[in-house]
Amino acid sequence: MDTTAPAPTSDETRLHQLGYAQELRRHMSGFSNFAVSFTIISILSGCLTLYGFGLNTGGPAVIVWGWPIVGIMVIIVGLAMAEVCSSYPTAGGLYYWAAKLAPEKSSAAWSWFTGWFNFLGQVAVTAGIDFGAAFFLNAFLDLQFGFDSRPWHTILLFGLILLVHGLLNTFGVKVVAFLNDVSVWWHILGVLIIVAVLAFVPDQHQSASFVFGHFVNNTGWSSTLYVVLLGLLLAQYTFTGFDASAHMTEETRSADTAGPRGIVMSIVVSLVAGWVLLIGVTFAIQSYDNALAAPDTGVPPAQIFVDAVGLTTAKLLLLIVIGAQLFCGMSSVTANSRMIYAFSRDGALPASRVWHRINPRTRTPTNAIWLAAGGAFVLGLPYLFNATAYAAVTSIAVIGLYIAYVIPTFLRLRAGERFQRGPWHLGRWSRPIGIVAVVWVVFITILFMLPTVSPIDATTFNYTPLAVLVVLGFAGIWWLVSAKNWFTGPKVQGTAEELAAVERDIELAGETA
Repeated sequence: MDTTAPAPTSDETRLHQLGYAQELRRHMSGFSNFAVSFTIISILSGCLTLYGFGLNTGGPAVIVWGWPIVGIMVIIVGLAMAEVCSSYPTAGGLYYWAAKLAPEKSSAAWSWFTGWFNFLGQVAVTAGIDFGAAFFLNAFLDLQFGFDSRPWHTILLFGLILLVHGLLNTFGVKVVAFLNDVSVWWHILGVLIIVAVLAFVPDQHQSASFVFGHFVNNTGWSSTLYVVLLGLLLAQYTFTGFDASAHMTEETRSADTAGPRGIVMSIVVSLVAGWVLLIGVTFAIQSYDNALAAPDTGVPPAQIFVDAVGLTTAKLLLLIVIGAQLFCGMSSVTANSRMIYAFSRDGALPASRVWHRINPRTRTPTNAIWLAAGGAFVLGLPYLFNATAYAAVTSIAVIGLYIAYVIPTFLRLRAGERFQRGPWHLGRWSRPIGIVAVVWVVFITILFMLPTVSPIDATTFNYTPLAVLVVLGFAGIWWLVSAKNWFTGPKVQGTAEELAAVERDIELAGETA
């Protein structure tokens, strides 16, 4: 019998060069990698869960025109990220890139803080997605069974959704992979069905001048420009989570090209489909005041469905939306857990040994999955006493993720010719694209920490700065007191022979599990 181990693939060889063993199962195609990011962006989640925020903060004009403006800027950010992803296709993603691109003396510090911002943003985006799903599921249950949308009902559903997503990622690995692929078609066909129904069923529609030009300010602020800028949160929050393609590269074939393509294509497809969705929903508004009040559902888009097409058809459209949001949350937990796994693999989280542990049977980081779900639940709890908590969660997701997104881009600009390009790169456009990406992220980081509603009190306070400061303060103090003495950035797991031995041990453990 031939007991010789098979020769490593080019993906495994590159991973070994980056210092890691092939611990996760490399089973994903390029399409599957794209599908994860596209699912987490989820236009049927982000667009619709913040649609009510958009109706109050700028109205149709900002909803419809803010989308393509933000989308183009996000493509620029994504292009800059994709170039770096091609050079370093690892599950650690952003914090690993920061370590490799920073000057040697400060690489550990750059890596540390990039990782912590990425961790904050990943947990917050998981919270935002599943909280949005809870809103819409609550609306459906209210219409069907009278289960109204009081805060503790929504929190209960939020917790149950996170529980289901944790269980799916723990025990249904093959199911999750299949559902990620299904999700792409669910989103695209779902948008087409919703827009077609809203276009042809209602007896009346809003005018084009209303959809593309009507401005609304219900924020309490007097500055039109300030309200317009605040209204960009709807689009900016939706375009988050595409770093999932990077975090899944250790499970993707031809990762140095499939990962970058997954990042960019997920943004481009979402930009087109999302704009169609927003325009279709806005044309279908029957009564602006009724949509805002949402007396039947508690959720403005659901109320627009009810007013436009009647109760029965509205329920069917709601089920399409809820299905997409559940796909989205499932994928977000997957990507979040891979980032936690990689960050703890390098010892950067408290109890790292616990979070890095791999289930030998499924080859997935089970404990990291439950940290992702549990952290998201904690972030959503303020909704019990703060009506604007959801907007704060979405702001935290945007700020945490985009700071982590742009730090490697900033470092890549500083690295100049020292940066070794992968097979997917931007050529001479690399520098101008990188500069625009950095400027945009600095701008939105300041913008989304600002108060969204006036007057400011306990129920309207935007606690985004507090959440960011708590995480930054914790990571900063831990760094100064302890971590700077032992955290050296991404660890090399061993020589090529030692990495091969780790992989053989994992294979044997899986066979005997």
